[in-house]
Amino acid sequence: MKTTRQDYGNIVYSCYVQLSRQGEHFVSDHVISYQVAGDLILSDGVNDYRSEKGSIRFLKRNQLLKFTKQPPPGGEFQSLSIHLDQQTLQDFSLAYDVASEKKCSTNSLVVFDSSPQLKTYMDALMMYQKSGQLSDPRMVELKIKEAILLLLQANPELKDVLFDFNEPGKIDIEAFMSKNYHFNVNLDRFAYLTGRSLATFKRDFEKIFGKTPGKWLLQKRLQEAHYLLAEKGRMASDIYMDLGFEDLSHFSFAFKKQYGLSPSKIGGF
Repeated sequence: MKTTRQDYGNIVYSCYVQLSRQGEHFVSDHVISYQVAGDLILSDGVNDYRSEKGSIRFLKRNQLLKFTKQPPPGGEFQSLSIHLDQQTLQDFSLAYDVASEKKCSTNSLVVFDSSPQLKTYMDALMMYQKSGQLSDPRMVELKIKEAILLLLQANPELKDVLFDFNEPGKIDIEAFMSKNYHFNVNLDRFAYLTGRSLATFKRDFEKIFGKTPGKWLLQKRLQEAHYLLAEKGRMASDIYMDLGFEDLSHFSFAFKKQYGLSPSKIGGF
Protein backbone atom coordinates (compact mmCIF):
# COMPACT_ATOMS: atom_id res chain seq x y z
CA MET A 1 0.00 0.00 0.00
CA LYS A 2 1.38 3.38 -0.96
CA THR A 3 1.01 5.80 1.92
CA THR A 4 2.07 9.41 2.20
CA ARG A 5 2.05 11.22 5.52
CA GLN A 6 3.58 14.65 5.89
CA ASP A 7 3.79 16.20 9.35
CA TYR A 8 4.14 19.96 9.74
CA GLY A 9 4.08 20.19 13.51
CA ASN A 10 0.39 20.04 14.39
CA ILE A 11 -0.77 20.01 10.76
CA VAL A 12 -0.78 16.60 9.06
CA TYR A 13 -1.44 15.67 5.43
CA SER A 14 -2.35 12.02 4.70
CA CYS A 15 -2.69 10.20 1.38
CA TYR A 16 -3.64 6.53 0.76
CA VAL A 17 -3.94 4.81 -2.62
CA GLN A 18 -5.57 1.57 -1.43
CA LEU A 19 -8.42 0.86 1.00
CA SER A 20 -7.36 1.10 4.62
CA ARG A 21 -10.01 -1.31 5.84
CA GLN A 22 -10.13 -0.40 9.46
CA GLY A 23 -8.11 0.86 12.34
CA GLU A 24 -8.49 2.31 15.80
CA HIS A 25 -7.42 5.60 17.18
CA PHE A 26 -7.36 7.26 20.59
CA VAL A 27 -8.06 10.93 19.92
CA SER A 28 -5.78 12.57 22.48
CA ASP A 29 -6.12 16.13 21.10
CA HIS A 30 -8.98 18.05 19.53
CA VAL A 31 -8.72 17.75 15.75
CA ILE A 32 -10.08 19.74 12.80
CA SER A 33 -10.00 17.55 9.70
CA TYR A 34 -10.70 18.27 6.04
CA GLN A 35 -11.66 15.48 3.65
CA VAL A 36 -9.79 16.40 0.47
CA ALA A 37 -10.66 13.24 -1.48
CA GLY A 38 -12.30 9.89 -0.76
CA ASP A 39 -14.55 8.90 2.13
CA LEU A 40 -13.88 8.40 5.82
CA ILE A 41 -16.20 6.42 8.12
CA LEU A 42 -15.74 6.96 11.86
CA SER A 43 -17.46 4.98 14.62
CA ASP A 44 -17.52 5.88 18.31
CA GLY A 45 -19.15 2.61 19.36
CA VAL A 46 -22.69 3.94 19.07
CA ASN A 47 -22.89 5.98 15.87
CA ASP A 48 -21.19 5.88 12.49
CA TYR A 49 -20.18 9.16 10.87
CA ARG A 50 -19.43 9.36 7.14
CA SER A 51 -17.31 12.18 5.77
CA GLU A 52 -17.25 12.70 2.01
CA LYS A 53 -15.07 14.89 -0.19
CA GLY A 54 -15.17 18.50 0.99
CA SER A 55 -16.39 17.66 4.49
CA ILE A 56 -14.88 19.44 7.49
CA ARG A 57 -15.21 17.82 10.91
CA PHE A 58 -14.19 18.58 14.48
CA LEU A 59 -13.27 15.71 16.81
CA LYS A 60 -13.24 16.13 20.57
CA ARG A 61 -10.22 14.92 22.49
CA ASN A 62 -10.16 11.93 24.83
CA GLN A 63 -12.30 9.52 22.85
CA LEU A 64 -11.94 6.18 21.09
CA LEU A 65 -12.79 5.87 17.40
CA LYS A 66 -12.66 3.20 14.70
CA PHE A 67 -12.11 4.32 11.14
CA THR A 68 -12.31 3.11 7.56
CA LYS A 69 -10.56 5.11 4.83
CA GLN A 70 -11.91 4.66 1.30
CA PRO A 71 -10.11 6.17 -1.73
CA PRO A 72 -12.31 7.17 -4.68
CA PRO A 73 -12.32 4.83 -7.71
CA GLY A 74 -8.90 5.10 -9.36
CA GLY A 75 -7.89 7.88 -7.00
CA GLU A 76 -6.34 8.64 -3.63
CA PHE A 77 -7.74 9.13 -0.14
CA GLN A 78 -6.51 12.52 1.07
CA SER A 79 -7.08 14.39 4.30
CA LEU A 80 -5.63 17.41 6.06
CA SER A 81 -5.79 17.52 9.85
CA ILE A 82 -5.02 20.20 12.42
CA HIS A 83 -4.25 18.92 15.92
CA LEU A 84 -5.08 21.36 18.70
CA ASP A 85 -2.98 20.20 21.65
CA GLN A 86 -3.52 21.47 25.17
CA GLN A 87 -0.46 23.72 25.25
CA THR A 88 -1.48 25.48 22.02
CA LEU A 89 -4.98 26.08 23.36
CA GLN A 90 -3.72 27.27 26.75
CA ASP A 91 -1.41 29.76 25.02
CA PHE A 92 -4.32 30.95 22.85
CA SER A 93 -6.53 31.26 25.93
CA LEU A 94 -4.01 33.55 27.64
CA ALA A 95 -3.22 35.59 24.53
CA TYR A 96 -6.84 36.26 23.59
CA ASP A 97 -8.47 36.15 27.05
CA VAL A 98 -10.93 33.39 26.18
CA ALA A 99 -11.93 30.62 28.58
CA SER A 100 -14.44 27.86 29.11
CA GLU A 101 -17.42 29.01 31.17
CA LYS A 102 -19.40 25.80 31.58
CA LYS A 103 -19.35 22.08 30.93
CA CYS A 104 -20.46 21.48 27.35
CA SER A 105 -22.13 18.29 26.09
CA THR A 106 -21.21 18.77 22.42
CA ASN A 107 -21.21 15.58 20.36
CA SER A 108 -17.95 13.70 19.94
CA LEU A 109 -17.92 14.79 16.29
CA VAL A 110 -19.18 18.05 14.77
CA VAL A 111 -19.49 18.46 10.98
CA PHE A 112 -19.10 21.88 9.32
CA ASP A 113 -20.65 21.46 5.88
CA SER A 114 -22.12 24.97 5.73
CA SER A 115 -19.16 27.14 6.70
CA PRO A 116 -17.72 28.85 3.58
CA GLN A 117 -15.06 30.54 5.72
CA LEU A 118 -13.69 27.22 6.98
CA LYS A 119 -13.88 25.72 3.48
CA THR A 120 -11.92 28.65 2.01
CA TYR A 121 -9.39 28.36 4.83
CA MET A 122 -8.90 24.62 4.23
CA ASP A 123 -8.50 25.05 0.47
CA ALA A 124 -5.87 27.72 1.09
CA LEU A 125 -4.12 25.43 3.58
CA MET A 126 -3.93 22.73 0.89
CA MET A 127 -2.27 25.26 -1.42
CA TYR A 128 0.30 26.02 1.28
CA GLN A 129 0.90 22.27 1.69
CA LYS A 130 1.42 21.72 -2.03
CA SER A 131 3.76 24.69 -2.33
CA GLY A 132 5.84 23.65 0.68
CA GLN A 133 5.04 26.75 2.72
CA LEU A 134 3.97 24.68 5.72
CA SER A 135 7.59 23.71 6.25
CA ASP A 136 7.93 27.12 7.94
CA PRO A 137 6.94 26.69 11.65
CA ARG A 138 5.90 30.36 11.82
CA MET A 139 3.35 29.78 9.05
CA VAL A 140 2.03 26.69 10.83
CA GLU A 141 1.63 28.60 14.10
CA LEU A 142 -0.21 31.40 12.34
CA LYS A 143 -2.55 29.06 10.45
CA ILE A 144 -3.43 27.13 13.62
CA LYS A 145 -4.44 30.36 15.38
CA GLU A 146 -6.55 31.27 12.37
CA ALA A 147 -8.21 27.83 12.46
CA ILE A 148 -9.17 28.28 16.12
CA LEU A 149 -10.70 31.71 15.44
CA LEU A 150 -12.71 30.40 12.48
CA LEU A 151 -13.87 27.41 14.49
CA LEU A 152 -15.16 29.68 17.25
CA GLN A 153 -16.92 31.89 14.72
CA ALA A 154 -18.58 28.88 13.07
CA ASN A 155 -19.67 27.37 16.41
CA PRO A 156 -19.29 29.67 19.46
CA GLU A 157 -20.32 26.83 21.81
CA LEU A 158 -17.04 25.08 21.08
CA LYS A 159 -15.34 27.63 23.34
CA ASP A 160 -16.48 25.56 26.30
CA VAL A 161 -14.98 22.44 24.71
CA LEU A 162 -11.69 23.81 23.40
CA PHE A 163 -10.73 25.63 26.59
CA ASP A 164 -11.84 23.00 29.09
CA PHE A 165 -8.47 21.74 30.31
CA ASN A 166 -9.80 19.28 32.89
CA GLU A 167 -8.90 15.61 32.60
CA PRO A 168 -11.69 12.99 32.35
CA GLY A 169 -13.75 12.73 35.52
CA LYS A 170 -14.79 9.54 37.23
CA ILE A 171 -17.62 7.93 35.28
CA ASP A 172 -19.72 4.76 35.33
CA ILE A 173 -17.41 1.87 34.38
CA GLU A 174 -20.24 -0.51 33.47
CA ALA A 175 -21.83 1.86 30.94
CA PHE A 176 -18.47 2.89 29.49
CA MET A 177 -17.15 -0.65 29.04
CA SER A 178 -20.42 -1.92 27.57
CA LYS A 179 -20.02 0.74 24.87
CA ASN A 180 -16.28 0.44 24.30
CA TYR A 181 -15.31 -3.20 24.95
CA HIS A 182 -14.56 -3.77 21.25
CA PHE A 183 -11.73 -1.21 21.19
CA ASN A 184 -8.32 -2.90 21.29
CA VAL A 185 -6.57 -0.54 23.70
CA ASN A 186 -4.52 -1.08 26.85
CA LEU A 187 -6.20 -1.18 30.24
CA ASP A 188 -4.43 2.00 31.31
CA ARG A 189 -6.26 3.81 28.48
CA PHE A 190 -9.62 2.51 29.70
CA ALA A 191 -8.63 3.56 33.21
CA TYR A 192 -7.73 7.09 32.11
CA LEU A 193 -10.96 7.56 30.16
CA THR A 194 -13.04 6.49 33.16
CA GLY A 195 -11.19 8.93 35.42
CA ARG A 196 -9.21 6.37 37.44
CA SER A 197 -5.72 5.15 38.08
CA LEU A 198 -5.03 1.68 36.69
CA ALA A 199 -5.13 0.11 40.15
CA THR A 200 -8.45 1.80 41.02
CA PHE A 201 -9.90 0.84 37.65
CA LYS A 202 -9.06 -2.84 38.18
CA ARG A 203 -10.47 -2.80 41.71
CA ASP A 204 -13.71 -1.04 40.73
CA PHE A 205 -14.06 -3.25 37.65
CA GLU A 206 -13.91 -6.50 39.62
CA LYS A 207 -16.46 -5.19 42.14
CA ILE A 208 -18.94 -4.55 39.32
CA PHE A 209 -18.27 -7.45 36.92
CA GLY A 210 -16.95 -10.11 39.31
CA LYS A 211 -13.89 -10.85 37.17
CA THR A 212 -10.72 -9.19 35.92
CA PRO A 213 -10.94 -6.73 33.00
CA GLY A 214 -8.90 -9.04 30.77
CA LYS A 215 -11.16 -12.05 31.31
CA TRP A 216 -14.33 -9.98 30.93
CA LEU A 217 -13.15 -8.32 27.72
CA LEU A 218 -12.24 -11.66 26.10
CA GLN A 219 -15.55 -13.26 27.11
CA LYS A 220 -17.60 -10.26 25.97
CA ARG A 221 -15.87 -10.12 22.58
CA LEU A 222 -16.24 -13.86 22.02
CA GLN A 223 -19.94 -13.77 22.94
CA GLU A 224 -20.51 -11.03 20.40
CA ALA A 225 -18.48 -12.96 17.82
CA HIS A 226 -20.61 -16.10 18.33
CA TYR A 227 -23.78 -14.07 17.87
CA LEU A 228 -22.52 -12.42 14.68
CA LEU A 229 -21.36 -15.73 13.21
CA ALA A 230 -24.34 -17.88 14.20
CA GLU A 231 -27.22 -15.41 13.99
CA LYS A 232 -26.07 -12.85 11.43
CA GLY A 233 -24.09 -15.08 9.08
CA ARG A 234 -21.01 -12.89 9.28
CA MET A 235 -17.55 -14.11 8.33
CA ALA A 236 -14.74 -14.37 10.87
CA SER A 237 -12.39 -12.39 8.63
CA ASP A 238 -14.87 -9.50 8.60
CA ILE A 239 -15.51 -9.23 12.34
CA TYR A 240 -12.33 -10.00 14.28
CA MET A 241 -10.95 -6.45 13.99
CA ASP A 242 -14.36 -4.96 14.83
CA LEU A 243 -14.30 -6.88 18.12
CA GLY A 244 -10.83 -5.84 19.25
CA PHE A 245 -8.73 -8.85 18.19
CA GLU A 246 -5.30 -8.07 16.75
CA ASP A 247 -5.28 -10.81 14.12
CA LEU A 248 -7.42 -13.63 12.74
CA SER A 249 -5.31 -16.47 14.16
CA HIS A 250 -5.55 -15.09 17.70
CA PHE A 251 -9.30 -14.73 17.33
CA SER A 252 -9.71 -18.27 15.95
CA PHE A 253 -7.60 -19.78 18.73
CA ALA A 254 -9.54 -17.96 21.49
CA PHE A 255 -12.91 -18.78 19.89
CA LYS A 256 -12.15 -22.51 19.61
CA LYS A 257 -10.89 -22.61 23.18
CA GLN A 258 -14.12 -20.99 24.39
CA TYR A 259 -16.67 -22.87 22.27
CA GLY A 260 -14.88 -26.05 21.20
CA LEU A 261 -15.37 -25.23 17.53
CA SER A 262 -13.46 -23.06 15.11
CA PRO A 263 -15.26 -19.99 13.74
CA SER A 264 -15.43 -21.68 10.31
CA LYS A 265 -17.68 -24.37 11.77
CA ILE A 266 -20.22 -21.69 12.67
CA GLY A 267 -19.59 -18.93 10.19
CA GLY A 268 -16.92 -18.71 7.55
CA PHE A 269 -13.63 -17.15 6.55
